[in-house]
Amino acid sequence: MGIMVNLKSLNSEQRKAVEYDSGPEMIVAGAGSGKTRVLTFKVAYLIENGYEPESILSLTFTNKAANEMKARIRELAGIKADKIWMGTFHSVFAKILRIEAANINYKSNFSIYDAEDSHSLVSNIISNFEINLDSVTPNSVKHRISFLKNHMIFPKEYRANHVKSFIEEKIADIFEEYQKRLIENNAMDFEDLLLKPIEMFNSNEKILQKYKKKFGYLLVDEFQDTNKAQYELLKLLVTREGKICVVGDDAQSIYSWRGANIGNMLDFEKDFPKHKIFKLEQNYRSTKNILLAADSVIKNNKDQIIKTLWTENNDGELLTLIKCSDEKDEAYQIAKFIKHEISKKKLSLKDFAILYRTNAQSRALEDIFRKERLPYRIIGGVEFYKRKEVKDIIAYLRIISNQNDEESLLRIMNFPQRGIGSTTIKRMIAFARKLDLNLYDTMARVFEVIDIKERIQKNVKQFRLLIEKYIGLKDKLSVGELSRALVDELGVLRIFKEENTPESMSRWENINELLSALSEFSNSNKDAKLEQFLEDVSLVSDVDNYKEGMNVVTFMTVHSAKGLEFPIVFISGCEEDIFPLSNRFSTDASLEEERRLFYVAVTRAKQKVYLLHARSRYRFGEVAYQSRSRFIDELNPAAYTELNGGIGRKSSIRKSKKEIYYEYFENVSYESFDQDNKTLRPGSRVMHDKFGLGKVTQVVGVGDQQKATVVFEGNNVKQLMLKFAKLKVL
Repeated sequence: MGIMVNLKSLNSEQRKAVEYDSGPEMIVAGAGSGKTRVLTFKVAYLIENGYEPESILSLTFTNKAANEMKARIRELAGIKADKIWMGTFHSVFAKILRIEAANINYKSNFSIYDAEDSHSLVSNIISNFEINLDSVTPNSVKHRISFLKNHMIFPKEYRANHVKSFIEEKIADIFEEYQKRLIENNAMDFEDLLLKPIEMFNSNEKILQKYKKKFGYLLVDEFQDTNKAQYELLKLLVTREGKICVVGDDAQSIYSWRGANIGNMLDFEKDFPKHKIFKLEQNYRSTKNILLAADSVIKNNKDQIIKTLWTENNDGELLTLIKCSDEKDEAYQIAKFIKHEISKKKLSLKDFAILYRTNAQSRALEDIFRKERLPYRIIGGVEFYKRKEVKDIIAYLRIISNQNDEESLLRIMNFPQRGIGSTTIKRMIAFARKLDLNLYDTMARVFEVIDIKERIQKNVKQFRLLIEKYIGLKDKLSVGELSRALVDELGVLRIFKEENTPESMSRWENINELLSALSEFSNSNKDAKLEQFLEDVSLVSDVDNYKEGMNVVTFMTVHSAKGLEFPIVFISGCEEDIFPLSNRFSTDASLEEERRLFYVAVTRAKQKVYLLHARSRYRFGEVAYQSRSRFIDELNPAAYTELNGGIGRKSSIRKSKKEIYYEYFENVSYESFDQDNKTLRPGSRVMHDKFGLGKVTQVVGVGDQQKATVVFEGNNVKQLMLKFAKLKVL
């Protein structure tokens, strides 16, 4: 099938971008301008014109985007498409690192630590170092380490050039130990999957030349979301002829908080002086009014590549701006307008998306949607593979695959309970460190560890024998059979069934769901390896779980919605301090990013956008009176019409603060409160040595595990373990 014939379905700028093959190329693709279409045609065109499929490296940001593109290229170029190197940056470079593991002193079965695993490792290091400082928390340190690694700053450089205080000295110690432990555990975190290849290519010219020769053409989707390390990798791998094509939209750069650097798009022209730029400005998704609205806001940003989106689509309806009395009214208005649109336009529930700036905004929406009996689903809540019981079983599989993975071993040492408590574990770790052993090998020598009772030594030995048994079975059984046998022997399904609470039954279902996923993985490929499943799981993102076709309303953050489209979009919480998120201390750059985020939200819609803002809403347990977002004031007045929602509607008459306060907490169960803390409840006023005066908004858990969420002065929200927090109730 001649690809040339198919190029007729592209517009002239798209076609020029596909046909260009004379050096570095940047395609600036506005929202809804057919970016994926151009990329897929480009790959098919390259194959048709003599490039070997296996010499094409096509990088994107989600597995979902990679799979969609591969399927579309297959339609154009046939089965050759299966040989293309296509995937996310992390998955492609994980594949290369497994091939080259020996060259970087790793074993090819290394574990990939997700954010939670890394957090747990940092937490263990802080505990081992006996650091008891309020400002050195696992959260803040893990965040700092990610930031430093994303900016390619390593412990040595951090210590030499950035440490200016006692606290930073401690962070440098933890960072150093964190890197050391990752190597000992034969593990990498997300950042390592990009940093290790750079290290390897820079120190081994032979390997670099091997991959430069292998990849004759590089394509990058969502180039505006690349960070420093990703851009370094591209510059290392690109051929002397500059066979690279990057596609992106600077107006949709919304990930600076995870290291994305909009400067990469602006630097491309400098780094590749012989480049050519193509601008895709024709929008196929949205109506003229939606584009007018989006354009009128984004043009207030200073840092941007100038382009003007246009469309041959009709004018469409004006955007509707709805002023609501509070968050309940906002949710009620959304439900009402969804029902109205369904009856007026014969639409389905799946045609609607509700976008919000922060996950916390979904609570009021969920309450009203349940009352109104409107089915919905949340994308990006607690992802399936991050649920505790699922991670527990995956930790077993990771140990079977990689015995050095100490974090996974610590997670399951006493799950299900086998009498191996924290004191035993501490003694084993001390023994391991003294003799320079790993924890797994220490388990075989547990009888040499002093002060561990004989009964517990036997339990440790039994646990190790169990793991050894499944290591022996790993290459004899399929991944599905191995995991099912393991779960049966552990007896966790029986334990959850016997508990017979709604929570335990939900866990029972989740483990069964995991077993189904493992069987499906085995059945789809007879050579399927456990390591591949574990890698896929650790690199899955919330959007990868988004399946089109379910007839429900979709709730998601604007970040999760990027790359998706819906006939009708509701954007909730268009208020200062929510969207844009708090601007009191923000820089011009972060305000520009918030504006790009608003642009992304508006351009998800094909037919109609509703913008909602509330006069007041509950924030941190207090009624806050809100002012509408500056982005509404930046909208072209010709693009929208304004409505008063439920203001004056009987159910939304503003109740007294006290009434609402108690209504807000009506679902809190007081029975589970620890008696020692019976005076501490939502609404309690408290004093903390460091944070000062505060108000409790939530108390969860029992006994030593009890946690309180407290809002201190200046809207400083903290989650505190009551056992350690030393809160004084006033």
